[in-house]
Amino acid sequence: MSNASETVFQGTDQYYLSPELGAIVNMAMAMEKPLLLTGEPGTGKTQLAFEISRSLGMELEVLRAKSTIRGEEACYVQDTVLRLNDARFGTEASGRDVNQFYDYVIWGPIGRAFRAEKRCVLLLDEIDKTESDVQDNLLDVLEDMEFTIREVNETIKARQRPVIIITSNAKRELSDPFLRRCFAHHIAFPDEAEMREILDLHFDTLDEKLVEVALKIFYDLRSRGLEKAPATSELIHWIEALQRSGKMPESLTDLPFPGILMKRAADLQNYRAGRI
Repeated sequence: MSNASETVFQGTDQYYLSPELGAIVNMAMAMEKPLLLTGEPGTGKTQLAFEISRSLGMELEVLRAKSTIRGEEACYVQDTVLRLNDARFGTEASGRDVNQFYDYVIWGPIGRAFRAEKRCVLLLDEIDKTESDVQDNLLDVLEDMEFTIREVNETIKARQRPVIIITSNAKRELSDPFLRRCFAHHIAFPDEAEMREILDLHFDTLDEKLVEVALKIFYDLRSRGLEKAPATSELIHWIEALQRSGKMPESLTDLPFPGILMKRAADLQNYRAGRI
C-alpha cells in the first residue's frame, strides 16, 4: 500500500482523459478511496477501469452487478455440490480432501483482489442494479478491507488495497451511506471538441470532411429523443464503416448504415417512416 501515492494514470492511446476526470482518478488512487462513476451508457465508465489496469500493469477483477447478487458471493462461495460429490465418489483423482474446506472455495472478484500479492484494479460494474443493503454490505467490506468466511469463522484481510472503480447508470438511487464512502464523478457526454480528440485516439487518419459531416449528423440524431441515443462507440463504428465503404453521408434523412447508430427497433422504424 505504500506506493499508492506514486501511481499516476495519464490516459492511454485508447482513452481520452479529461483534466477533471484525471484529477479525481489519481486522487482516489492516492487516497485509496472508491471512485463512483456515473453517466449515460457509452461515456467510458467501465472502460476506464480496463484502461487503468492496462496502463499501470495491474491485474483487473470485475464484479458484474445484478439484482440477485449477494455481497457474500462477491467474496467467495463454497462449492457444496462438488464437496458432496467427492464425499460420495472419492477424491483420489482430483487431489481434493473433503475435510479441507478451502479445497471447495471459489473466490469471487473481491476475494481474488484481496488475496492478490500486488495491487490490482477492482471494478464493481453497474452497482445500481443491486439492492441498497447489498451496496452497503459491499462498501463495508471494501472500507474494512476484510471479510469473514462464516463456515470456518476466519477473516480474510486484503494484502493490498485495490484501486476500486464503481460504475452506475442511475437506474436506482444509491444510499447516502454508500455515497459518503466514495469519491464521485459524473462523466458528461463529450462535446464536439472532446469527441474529435476521442476520434483521433481511435483512428490513424481521418478525412476532415467526413468527420465534420458525421459529427453534425451524430449530434443532430442524439437530439431527436430516441429511445437509445447513439453513444461514442456507435459513432466510432459508424465512421469506420463509412471509411471502409467510401460512403459520405449527405443528411440525417439518408444515412448509410443507420443500424449502426440506432439499435432499438422503434427508433429504426421511426427513422424509416420519416418521423426522426
